[in-house]
Amino acid sequence: MKYDFTSIIERRGMDAIAVDALGNGGAAPGAPKEGFDAIPMWVADMNFPALPTIQEAVIRRTQHPAYGYFSPREEYFDAIIRWQETRNQVTGLTRACIGYENGVLGGVISALNVFCSRGDKVLLHKPTYIGFTKSLKNNGYHIVHSALKQDENNIWRMDFEDMEKKIVEHRIHAAIFCSPHNPCGRVWERWEIEKAMELYKKHDVFVISDEIWSDLTLTGYRHIPTQSVSEDARSRTVALYAPSKTFNLAGLVGSYHIIYNSWIRDRIEKESSLSHYNEMNVLSMYALIGAYQPEGYEWVDELREVLTGNIRYAADFIRENFEGVSFSMPQGTYMMFLDCSEWCEKHGKTLDEIERAAWDVGVAVQDGRSFHGPCHLRVNLALPFSRVQEAFDRLKKYVFV
Repeated sequence: MKYDFTSIIERRGMDAIAVDALGNGGAAPGAPKEGFDAIPMWVADMNFPALPTIQEAVIRRTQHPAYGYFSPREEYFDAIIRWQETRNQVTGLTRACIGYENGVLGGVISALNVFCSRGDKVLLHKPTYIGFTKSLKNNGYHIVHSALKQDENNIWRMDFEDMEKKIVEHRIHAAIFCSPHNPCGRVWERWEIEKAMELYKKHDVFVISDEIWSDLTLTGYRHIPTQSVSEDARSRTVALYAPSKTFNLAGLVGSYHIIYNSWIRDRIEKESSLSHYNEMNVLSMYALIGAYQPEGYEWVDELREVLTGNIRYAADFIRENFEGVSFSMPQGTYMMFLDCSEWCEKHGKTLDEIERAAWDVGVAVQDGRSFHGPCHLRVNLALPFSRVQEAFDRLKKYVFV
């Protein structure tokens, strides 16, 4: 490969939550016992070196000695338009439809503040990304879950009948749609999105579509933008994107929305501005420009191959060695959502005991209960392949025994 996905980066002492937070309590895994190094497989960032053009763009800008107030460059908007057209086949996107967000979750709340009143109920699928749960609760919204169901092929599917039932019963007029889905890893097919959007249209439900994982589909799968499936979907949906997940830039902060409906757009931009804090960081602007270069397109294609290989390895290893641990094969993201309930029942163990055993030997997996997986682990596989191999060898030797 042209780019480096094999080097093991030393992240300790470099402000990385993924490793420096271990053992500090809260949602972080415990620190490993003496003799084991930490393999970070929990918080959703990657353990690969950054794309060189990102570093180059940021370093060039830092060499200028002034960092005062600024306006976004035309190059920033042009890069987004070009990226969306090339990666997602989006046509007709203009600068006016693109707006800055500090983060996707902030954009979600700004949109809800426009669409809802505090105390309103919002439809989300379950399992649910923990960031949605915390943000909605902290801002006074009530979550109504519609559970995803696994079909005969173990693929997560929307339960459209249940969705409609919940919308009607709870008088819901706003829904959060995660595409691709975190933590389940589903890349929705066009017919699924169309059917969901027809349901939202029928009951006049506004849609906030979190598409931060859209670039990270695995081999054989393609992301379908929610706004692309119909003219109505285009007008009732707020779509949220970011280079942060794709290129591991979360520490620089910076996302963006695409909103075609000017009535919605004007109000969300006003809502986002009220704190006087939702303003672009000059270095995050240059990071996006550096990411959305021709080299970035190549880098993402190689990354998708690496992630596909890592996930296939993990899936085969689990099937061969961890009887009673089940999963739905991810189609996107770099997370696996492992159901350990059968294994725990068979071995008389609890999820807490599994987690502690894994953490003790440095395999820092994440508790899936906060994602509404009752006996689940969420496992990050965006690591060099050698680290993935080492992690699963330790799980076989010390945990699932």
